Amino acid sequence: MPTPSPTRDGRWLALTVLCLGVLMIVLDTTIVNVALPSIRADLGFSEATLAWVVNAYVLTYGGFLLLGGRLGDLFGHRKLFLLGLVLFTLASLACGVAGSREWLVVARGIQGLGGAVVTAVALSLIMDLFTEPAERAKAMGVYGFVCAGGGSVGVLLGGLLVSTLGWHWVFLVNLPIGLAVFVASLRLLPGAVLGSSDRRHLDVGGALAITTALILAVYAIVDGNQAGWLSARTLGMLAVAMALFGLFLFIEARVRAPLVPLKLFRLRNLSIANVVGVLWAGAMFAWFFLSALYLQLVLGYGPMEVGLAFLPGNLVMAACSLGLSARIVMRFGLRRPLAGGLLVAAVGLALFARAPVDGQFLVDVLPGMVLLGLGAGIAFNPVLLAAMNDVEPRDSGLASGIVNTAFMMGGALGLAVLASLAAARTGTALEAGAAQAVALNAGYRVAFLAGTGFALLAALLGGLLLRPRRRMAAGTVEAAPAP
Repeated sequence: MPTPSPTRDGRWLALTVLCLGVLMIVLDTTIVNVALPSIRADLGFSEATLAWVVNAYVLTYGGFLLLGGRLGDLFGHRKLFLLGLVLFTLASLACGVAGSREWLVVARGIQGLGGAVVTAVALSLIMDLFTEPAERAKAMGVYGFVCAGGGSVGVLLGGLLVSTLGWHWVFLVNLPIGLAVFVASLRLLPGAVLGSSDRRHLDVGGALAITTALILAVYAIVDGNQAGWLSARTLGMLAVAMALFGLFLFIEARVRAPLVPLKLFRLRNLSIANVVGVLWAGAMFAWFFLSALYLQLVLGYGPMEVGLAFLPGNLVMAACSLGLSARIVMRFGLRRPLAGGLLVAAVGLALFARAPVDGQFLVDVLPGMVLLGLGAGIAFNPVLLAAMNDVEPRDSGLASGIVNTAFMMGGALGLAVLASLAAARTGTALEAGAAQAVALNAGYRVAFLAGTGFALLAALLGGLLLRPRRRMAAGTVEAAPAP
């Protein structure tokens, strides 16, 4: 039976429940990476097949974000959130008891599907719960902190679980969290969601075309470094993905109830926010991955030390996301905080681009970490608000799926491109006779410099092209006058 809408105070408890569910998904993306060596030794993975522990999750997660968001609009955000939560939790159990390579890979694929549904509709539920501009900005700040800061927590938690209990527990830890979130969601989340569509017609052809296109594109990207970016396999999958995307646009322009109404992209802030999201995610995902490698392979940090090294930046991000960012957005609107935050993050990336082989934490790591935490804490909130505020409630799940897909695809593409740049520069340095650490550091510095360019371009686009006014669900208000 549908539950009544939460009270004013109950909305913040509901937000806590939603963020715990999303945190479980975010943690899973990094906590598993720490356990990969143990999984390989225990289940007999080869170096090549081990990648499928990650790839199986990434493929289904990236492929079903958009469809999951749309299904939330059609059948209810709360219902889909609970369904995705159950799927993710049961798949986590299957991963934790896996005794073979094939079992683990299949369970990871199902886990990615559940994670995609939870992530896609959680943002819509927040939009349903908070309609006043100030409260929505605060709620988005909390959500943004969980999304941006949860990865570092996963590194710490993964190192602790693997070293004390074994790799199975990086999956089994999701069981009590998933159960608690499910029970609390039944009580706290609104059962009658404003964004649900009156017409429950699913565009099956469009759904199949775009989901298959996204899965093929994601696989081509994550497999590009191994197969070769100009190989027949990579180019062939990208060509098929593009053809399917063209078919998707053809279908959407002609069906009565399209999966993605193309008029949605006439919303300028939504389109610009997604382009900014692709660029920024490309820079930040690559930075997180490559900076962890820099700390481990160049500076000699252990896994736990890497997690602790990210802690100061996370604390700064928390301070900004959980209070400062909302006040800045309400005072200055969307454009200036977004552009300013991305510029600060770009400076942090530029500092990493000069990190030396014998770098010291206080001098060469901490300043960049703090600036990236500050920039992310300020900018993530206006990116989400720009993507969601102008969308009608009945399409909020779809908009959430689009923006999450943009972040996911941008992150995968940015990591693949910048990791390739780093590998190419490292190979050149090794051929020139450089030591291993020196060659690795040279590659990382090139990648960080390219990431700086991504962040600067995102800041420029957001600062120049976002509209200064934003329409909230409660009415039409001006985000801020120009100072």
